Parts: sequence; structure tokens; C-alpha cells
Amino acid sequence: MLVRVALAALLTAFAATGQVAAAWSPSHVVVVIEENHSYDQIIGNPDAPFINKLATEGALFTGSHGVDHPSQPNYLALFSGSTQGTTGDGAVRGTPLTTPNLGAALTAKGYTFAGYSEGLPEVGSLKRSDPGGYARKHNPWSNWQSDNHGPNQLPAGTNQPFKNFPSNFDRLPTVAFVVPDLSHDQHGDSLTTDRTLIRDSDEWLKRNIGDYAMWAATHNSLLIVTWDEDDGDTAANRIPTIVVGAQVKPGKYDQRIDHHSVLRMIEDFYGLPRAGASAGAAPIMGVIAE
Repeated sequence: MLVRVALAALLTAFAATGQVAAAWSPSHVVVVIEENHSYDQIIGNPDAPFINKLATEGALFTGSHGVDHPSQPNYLALFSGSTQGTTGDGAVRGTPLTTPNLGAALTAKGYTFAGYSEGLPEVGSLKRSDPGGYARKHNPWSNWQSDNHGPNQLPAGTNQPFKNFPSNFDRLPTVAFVVPDLSHDQHGDSLTTDRTLIRDSDEWLKRNIGDYAMWAATHNSLLIVTWDEDDGDTAANRIPTIVVGAQVKPGKYDQRIDHHSVLRMIEDFYGLPRAGASAGAAPIMGVIAE
């Protein structure tokens, strides 16, 4: 009787704070964000053999969706549960922001976070773009970067070039976001064929994240590969989302999810308060063997 009462009180406390007592917490989660392709353009495409291998080895969500168009609002939603009032790819107003976000929630509970952007000129750079293909619109955590340590703000050290992604995966932060540059994220330009974009991004992902994908399965860790939005041709905004690694039950899952759902899943792993719309997102069910 006393055990039931204590458990009920604990669950009530978690519900009041928007947190969940996680049955399992990954040692590391790496989230890779690709660009501007729909589910049907990627899944089953022979030009993306590595991505499709991940899809067969892990959990493939057939009902995953972006939350908006164009790119930047989706990145912000995945990181903070909100588009932060942004409707385009221009500078985010009011930076450095002080609103809740995944990075700040992790560090407040003693975990660690870093974002790794290919082509970022240097640690903590707030440049809008770089000739190498870096684009700040794909770097949401930079919008909370400040040395003033305001509410929910992040130090410059969380904003890392991808060249600093650890080769010793034990040294990864608890949660890491990885954003390839415009040549490797399927975004590209008007001069590059779509087949080449997909093939180049698939090869980049295999070359740079493939070893982590294998390591994660035997080291209590996860890899999440998702897309910001589809190609903009449909209102459905249906995208691939793949989860592979330890404790993942392989298969196809038809639950409707979006970026807020993925954010909530990560928050729930570590018992974090839910940021923005992740509080109302349906939990991702049945994927993790607990």
C-alpha cells in the first residue's frame, strides 16, 4: 500500500512539472538533420543505400512530418518545441533568446549538449553563412548563444564545427545534433541533380556517422536521422525519420509524429521539462525495448 501511494505521488509530481520518469536513458543520442526531401524520395531509393540500410536495421517512421516551411522553423521546432515566431530563413528576432530549449534543459540537469555544424568557421561563430556551405538557418542552438548566461542561454562551446565531432564516441555529449553543410545535406543548389544530392549525402553520412551507428548499438546509445521538411510539393510535409541503436525494436511504425514528438522522446529519456509544443505532442510508443 505504501509503495502504491509513493508511486502515485511521484507520478503526480512528474505530471505537474511536465516531466516523465524514464525507464531507460541512452548514454548518448546523436541527431542528424537532412534537408528538403520527402519520405517517398528517400525510402527505397537506390541512390541512398546507407540510409535505407539504417531504415531496415532500426525503427522507420512512415508517418513522420515536418511542422512548417521553409527550413529554419523546423530546426527551431526540433530544438525548442517552437518556431520562435520565425516564418522564414532570415535572422531570428530577439537573439540571444531566453526561451526553453533542449540544450539548456540538459545542462540544467547535469547532462551535456553540443551542436556540430559542418563548415562552421570556428567554435561559437555567429556568421550567417560561409562559402564552404555552412548556413546559420540550420543551426538553431546558435540563437540562444550568449556569454551573459541569461535564462536558457548556451555558452559558445556548445556551438561546434563538425571537425570537432569526437572520434572517441565515449567523449560525445549526452545529446549531440549534427548538421551537414549544403553540399552534404541534400539541399544543394540549382546546378546539382537530385540524384547527386542524395548520393553525396548518403556517402557523407556513411563516412562520417556510420561508425557511430554501429557503436551505438552496443554502447547504450542512439542515432536519429530525420529531415527538416519535404520538397515543398505537398501540404502533408511527410519526411523520413529513422531511429537506430541500443534498445530499438526494428520495424516500420505508422504513428503520426513530427519534430515536437522527437523532441519529447529525447526529453523523456532524461526526465527533462518539455519545451513548447513538445508538451502536447503524443509520446512515441513501442520503439524502445525497456
